Amino acid sequence: MWPQNHMLFFILAGMFSLKRIFSKKTPSLAMKKFLIVGLGNIGDQYQNTRHNIGFSILDHIASKNECLWESKKLANYTVLKKKGRQFILIKPTTFMNRSGKAVRYWALKENIPLENILILTDEIHLPFGTLRIKAKGSPAGHNGLKDIESELNTPHYARLRFGIGQEPKPFDQVKFVLDPWNATEEKVLTQRIEKCGEAILSFGLEGLATAMNRYNGK
Repeated sequence: MWPQNHMLFFILAGMFSLKRIFSKKTPSLAMKKFLIVGLGNIGDQYQNTRHNIGFSILDHIASKNECLWESKKLANYTVLKKKGRQFILIKPTTFMNRSGKAVRYWALKENIPLENILILTDEIHLPFGTLRIKAKGSPAGHNGLKDIESELNTPHYARLRFGIGQEPKPFDQVKFVLDPWNATEEKVLTQRIEKCGEAILSFGLEGLATAMNRYNGK
């Protein structure tokens, strides 16, 4: 068993590490790295469903840029390098309601500050294909965002919401988000995902404010 003073050292060291990563005073090297997290559920039955749009966006980016996915701790992982920036792309393998565990782990491991994290998620209250980027916000009932806020201990992280629309009420919301895209949506889905890819690069290369001004509502 560790002596009491050794245990105290490791606890304090862990607290210091989190404070350093999730504060504005971060090493300049970290400012060139960005953590882009696509939310979704693992398993063939969830592929191409509305709730998995975060996975779909990252799959499109990886395919377009010939980035190969690797199975790593808590996530499928790949890296996109663009104009001196590193975009760490992850798809958590923890299932949606434990997404925060993967976000926290990879932010710490890659030494990425809070302001360089972007979460990609579905939004039932936006018209299909509409984008909305925000610097902070409430989970609005989204279990993945709830867990991320809990793990990071703050709502102050950027998120890109992809509108999935909703059926006329009353309707089964759980069934709706877990259903595949319909034929009408499929026709324009790739174009809308491509727009998301542009917004993500803008976030890393031009900053959050520019990305919001250029892509919100588009």
